[in-house]
Amino acid sequence: MHPKTIIVMGVSGVGKTSVARGLAAHFDGTSVEADDLHPPANLKAMSKGIPLTDEMRTPWLKAVAEAIAIEHQKADDQTVVAACSALKRSYRDLIRATLPDAHFVYLTADKDLIASRMGAREDHFMPVSLLESQLSTLEQLAKDEAHTQVDVSGTPNEVISSVIVSLTS
Repeated sequence: MHPKTIIVMGVSGVGKTSVARGLAAHFDGTSVEADDLHPPANLKAMSKGIPLTDEMRTPWLKAVAEAIAIEHQKADDQTVVAACSALKRSYRDLIRATLPDAHFVYLTADKDLIASRMGAREDHFMPVSLLESQLSTLEQLAKDEAHTQVDVSGTPNEVISSVIVSLTS
């Protein structure tokens, strides 16, 4: 047995999208990419190196939760895996208001590794200059938040395998 709603979270550059897609494929589910739901103003701000405010994030997070709920409505027993930063407790609470059974997979790594991965990406709106802002915004998950924490220092396949073991054991 595994959670039916999985939110792969963490700062930019930890591999949320790759892990979310791998989990969705493994569990024969669907994936939701939160970055695709950002309003144009958010994307423009981030691409200019401007951190998002809570006010900018709130409608986006609501859209993410709604998109996941819609995917669940399409197929009741389907696993839905979303890649979403969900950096603060209040952001995760907002998602859980719509999806109370959400399980967060918190991807972590050394700051230098994350920066290196961000620098190697092509055509991504999030510049490395925003990593420090993301790290300072990040709030660790509390015991009452259903979650699994996984280090992403390995290969994407190793990380996905580690998450699957954690979610199914």
